[in-house]
Amino acid sequence: MSKKFPRLFTPLTLRSRILRNRIVFGAHTTNMAVEGVPTERHIAYYRERAMGGAAMVVVEPMPVHGAAVLTRGNFRHSDDSVIPHFRKVVDAIKENGAVAIQQLYHVGAHGDSDNSFHPHWSPSGMPSYHDSDGSHPMTEAEIWETIDGFVEAARRCREAGFDGVEVWAAYLGLVDQFWTPWTNRREDQWGGSLENRTRMSREILKRIRDVCGPDFIIGLAISDEPDHSVALQKPELAEIIKLHDDESLMDYVTCGSGGYLDFYKLMPTFIYPEKLGADLAATLKNVVRNAVVIAESHIRTPENGETVLGEGAADLVSIVRGQIADPHLATKAGEDRPEDIRGCISCNQMCWGRRSRDYWISCLINPSAGREFEWGGDRFTKSDDPKRVLVIGGGPAGLEAARSSAERGHSVVLAEASSRLGGNFLLAGMQPRRAQILDLIEWYERQFAKLGVEVRYNTYLEAEDVDASAFDVLVVATGSYSPETVFQKALPSVEILPGVENGGVFTVEAVMARQVRTGNRVLLLDEAGGWRACGTAWKLAEEGHQVTIVTPDPLVGKELQRTAADVPMRQALRKLGVRWITESSIAEWHGNGATLIDHNAGEHSFVEADCLVTATTNAPADWIMEGLSGLGVRTYQIGDCAAPRQAPYAFYEGRKTGLEI
Repeated sequence: MSKKFPRLFTPLTLRSRILRNRIVFGAHTTNMAVEGVPTERHIAYYRERAMGGAAMVVVEPMPVHGAAVLTRGNFRHSDDSVIPHFRKVVDAIKENGAVAIQQLYHVGAHGDSDNSFHPHWSPSGMPSYHDSDGSHPMTEAEIWETIDGFVEAARRCREAGFDGVEVWAAYLGLVDQFWTPWTNRREDQWGGSLENRTRMSREILKRIRDVCGPDFIIGLAISDEPDHSVALQKPELAEIIKLHDDESLMDYVTCGSGGYLDFYKLMPTFIYPEKLGADLAATLKNVVRNAVVIAESHIRTPENGETVLGEGAADLVSIVRGQIADPHLATKAGEDRPEDIRGCISCNQMCWGRRSRDYWISCLINPSAGREFEWGGDRFTKSDDPKRVLVIGGGPAGLEAARSSAERGHSVVLAEASSRLGGNFLLAGMQPRRAQILDLIEWYERQFAKLGVEVRYNTYLEAEDVDASAFDVLVVATGSYSPETVFQKALPSVEILPGVENGGVFTVEAVMARQVRTGNRVLLLDEAGGWRACGTAWKLAEEGHQVTIVTPDPLVGKELQRTAADVPMRQALRKLGVRWITESSIAEWHGNGATLIDHNAGEHSFVEADCLVTATTNAPADWIMEGLSGLGVRTYQIGDCAAPRQAPYAFYEGRKTGLEI
């Protein structure tokens, strides 16, 4: 029994299954299926989380009908041929001590015609909030066809060995659309009264019980969108869930946040408070008498989970992104080692960010996510031939290369030019609400101490400083820098920004490192479209500066769209008085302002400013490489010094290098 997390590690019985703790690895689309069936990538991904101590694993949603297909990696619907493939997933989960559940879903109006090639179905023909299409009001026959789809999908799950299913009624999907008067305008037995609007969900749950038997676990997933009055609010959801609970239709209910009307809270980034799903869970705890309540959404850490349980807000907690980032979170918490948990930084960059582009998911800080079958999980095998390794540079690539090399038994020295680890990633952690990055850097420091990595701070190395006889392997992870030319991709014929010699031009890195003093009026050029510029603008605005962002993109934070962070970020900037000018570039800097060019009209205008802060494409800080080439020592060039990119690729190359040495 854990002394730090006694509530989390109290077992719970669900039907005939005993959950070894109160930590659930909840449903989320990994998008890993190939030709509609789970693969070795799937099997290893879920195995690792079950091996890592999760009590219950809810496998990603299975579409129950052709109208429900949403992604390229969705499972094959309505086909018994999937059963033997799912048995392999189930075996991987159950052999490692976890209860195995499959989520079943139908998105209703919010389909994806590119993937489904099927008309969107909905109660009343409302528009899709997933794409620009409309939907088809379902006929009576189509409603029964859909109910049958849920029941048949549950049967396949039972035959594949799953312990139960979770019916998806969240995010204003099809079931929720029937529940909600705004989306259900029917005048037949499926609309109007509460009994009619819940008829579909009650039929689904009753028929699953009839087909799958008394020991089969049946769950229900819901969410709320309190900022939209047309969505069901907590009291209305409580009434609906109480109705289902009074009839003993489900064994548990999972409570999330957001949905198709408020997509940004569906997988909340660091912009939002933690434990978002706890309020809805607490509301339901007051009305249910039979079902177990699971709190989900931004419950990131064991500490979050213990607090939710201690407040009596839920019976179980679903920690999803936290267990993507560290699949052994539950085991480490159970052993009272929370300091060893690699904490999720709530960025959404490689989980939702990759899924939003219809790729299989991974994790920015845990590159083994999705590669467990290739890399042997998120674990390390000791090398038979320990090496002496010098890592030059303590940014993301260098941190992970040093850690993974040490985990494999190599003797590692990490040389960092500054007084702190992290490189430019450290500066990102100094932006508003991004301190989880600083927590991650501290995690690396703790791991280095345990693994015996020698960290040499304030150690700037040139090639001639490297003693080739002292090391068997060199890893160069020296990062990147912002060129002083302020070259803009949107103005390819202009190599150097006219007027840059007038002074007052600073990089976002220099600003975040407090190496320069900006004036009150800041003009910020953003060609990156991500947090480098937007987070710096946020920081400057919080400090009282008048900030104007100029970007050639049609919107500020273009690259943040994939992480569902752009809208709340822009809302935060607006509240701080930040202005922006889109589809424009800087034609000339004058020292007291800039001439802008509008890319649509070709017109020029002048904006007054005390300084210009730039976020353009970086260049690799790779000058040490030429001098190292003649040393005869095996050398890796990784991270931004190989090519400036976003952080996940640096962590990936660091891990890959550590596994190869």
